[in-house]
Amino acid sequence: MGVAIVAASVLVGALVLGSSDRTVPVWAVNDSLGAGHALTADDLAVRRVRFDGSDADSLYFRADEQLPADLRLSRDVGAGELLPRAAVAPVTDRDVRQVPVSVSPDQVPGSVGVGDAVDVYVRPATRSGCADSSVCDGRPALSGVRVLEAPAADETFGSDGTRMLVLGMSGTEARRFFQVLAATDDAALTVVGRG
Repeated sequence: MGVAIVAASVLVGALVLGSSDRTVPVWAVNDSLGAGHALTADDLAVRRVRFDGSDADSLYFRADEQLPADLRLSRDVGAGELLPRAAVAPVTDRDVRQVPVSVSPDQVPGSVGVGDAVDVYVRPATRSGCADSSVCDGRPALSGVRVLEAPAADETFGSDGTRMLVLGMSGTEARRFFQVLAATDDAALTVVGRG
């Protein structure tokens, strides 16, 4: 009788434990990443999660399903955060131009990093070098654009001592930016971080 009770207890325990492990594999980000970052396999890790709601797992990317290619973050995500479907968009769905800019190291905050929103000002060498009135009026040539790449300063110093950043902007913003540069004699850039 005692053996039967023990056997029944083991069987019931196994069934209870088996039914309680209803976790699903979900993608999570390894480190904090900013809006505009193009996701790669190195950015992601698998986490097993149990969702209370029946459709809650549809809000996140499951690791047992094919992850769409060419995804870019549309908002910041924190380290260890599950990757929400609402936080990414296919790169092809966004009219983003990746524009490299060279900036003097003393004209860009050292804290500026990937995903940060920045304003970019164009400074002419002299006041007479302003063919565009908005440059002379002190307005930014670009406002609230995202930093897509910001390698460490010691990795990107060019032979002229400048630091390279890659900014994400629309086609209209890119055209406007290059028009301002073309209309400004000996243009130099200042990058201003927001927050």
